[in-house]
Amino acid sequence: MRTKLSIFIMLFCVLAITSCKTEKSDTRTISTEVLKDKIAGGWAGKMIGVTYGAPTEFKAQGKTFEDSIKWVPADVKGSIWQDDIYVQLTFMMTMDQYGIDAPAKKFQELFAKAGYELWHANVQGRKNYFDSIFPPLSGHPDYNLHADDIDFQIEADYIGFMCPGMPQTASKIADKIGHIMNYGDGVYGGVFVAALYSEAYFDDDIGKIIDKALLSIPAESDYSKIVKDVIILHKYYPNDWRAAWAELDAKWAQDHICEAGTTFNIDAKLNGAYIVMGLLYGDGDPVKTMEISTRCGQDSDCNPSNAMALLGVIKGLSGFPVEYQEAVKSIGDSVFINTTYSFNKAVDKTLEYAQKLAVENGGETTRNELKIKVQQPQPFALEVAFPKLVFDKKVSVFAKEGWELKGNWASFTYFHPWAKKEIKNQARVSGTVGDEISFTFEGTGVSIVGNWFKDGGKADVFVDGEFKRNIDCYFNYANQQVENTNLYHITNLPEGKHTVRLVVKGEKRPESTGTNVYITEAVVFRTADKISENFKFSFQK
Repeated sequence: MRTKLSIFIMLFCVLAITSCKTEKSDTRTISTEVLKDKIAGGWAGKMIGVTYGAPTEFKAQGKTFEDSIKWVPADVKGSIWQDDIYVQLTFMMTMDQYGIDAPAKKFQELFAKAGYELWHANVQGRKNYFDSIFPPLSGHPDYNLHADDIDFQIEADYIGFMCPGMPQTASKIADKIGHIMNYGDGVYGGVFVAALYSEAYFDDDIGKIIDKALLSIPAESDYSKIVKDVIILHKYYPNDWRAAWAELDAKWAQDHICEAGTTFNIDAKLNGAYIVMGLLYGDGDPVKTMEISTRCGQDSDCNPSNAMALLGVIKGLSGFPVEYQEAVKSIGDSVFINTTYSFNKAVDKTLEYAQKLAVENGGETTRNELKIKVQQPQPFALEVAFPKLVFDKKVSVFAKEGWELKGNWASFTYFHPWAKKEIKNQARVSGTVGDEISFTFEGTGVSIVGNWFKDGGKADVFVDGEFKRNIDCYFNYANQQVENTNLYHITNLPEGKHTVRLVVKGEKRPESTGTNVYITEAVVFRTADKISENFKFSFQK
């Protein structure tokens, strides 16, 4: 009896000790001063990184950027005009006005009505709002050909900043916001970077942070696969990031839908891989990290911005070079365009939300510290925007191949505001009710490309004789018009011959100055294995 009692007492003590260790490991304490410094470092890193890479943006497509990079800390003032920052501040303004748990439609509304220009998935998310297409459909591949683009990846930082040690909470917020403009890998990009920051509050090992952040996205996703490829390449080429870049480019560079058939790549996963490449090869050094993530090319202001934000969370603002700190503080009260936020306000409000979210998730806050119930990451369910869809060809509306016009489709000459020159035969245009234009192709998907202009009107779309939906070509938000954009697309068609037909309705919304429908080209897709699916690196063959 005494022996059994002794064994019982020993087991009880072991269980009690184990329970205490588990409870202790699940709760982390961080001082308010350190937490605020890390939040400030994250925001400052965004501002520094985006201005460092800004002059190089898309100047290296399908190649590394080898020209000189001229940047001084005072250049950080340019961050006030950067979409990497002002878009997510609009989402914080929505939280301020309607609460953290406001419906996704409310976040989409304030973002759509903001006074700044948008591009790619974001501008489609804005257009969808005014066309009464709301989240999650506004980011769905059926309504957004940019579903896999970088947009949410560059504007999800605030989510991670306000979720220290809480990747599940970050993912919940990212699920709602990311589907305003993205889907699948496009959403995972934002989830991944937010998870990086969440994990970085309590770890300074960049490799471990990346590994942990990967657990927040599906392992089967292409986004997860490309990040893991960077990790493999870094191990094989530990001192040669350009060799790693070349191998990665050969495998993944053509694996994108937006701007398919060009060297321009705004895909979230490729640019996300460049973030990781800068982090791994940068060894925690700010200059080296920025330079490598910038020289990888493509969207080369966004990528160093994300990479530097992670270093900022790890090091805190106080861990950056003094000249960086002073440059950011010198514009601390400058307001980012079309927002009510400055750097100082962003830091204060992020701290406030971090404290609130920690308490809501089982933590405790006092004046001097925050106790956080640390969460283990859980992956999203798998979403694939365009499975096995690959680019086939582009066909200009002025080519004879595939096109048939009925009615008065005129040739349109466009004065390009950036190029400051006329572009003749930029589009075919008609605003006459009943005029038709059709395109016949062999494949499994197609995008009909044209212009969204202030005199845009409406058209009915038919595929193989079946009515699909009405489209509206009006756009004049934030004084922006959009040329050469996707007007309508359809994918997952059975292999074979198909015809898309647009019929001009001669109708418009009240604010439009006309009923015109502009068509520039068709982009044809087919179904096939992608290069990345069976590719092996040179050292794996």
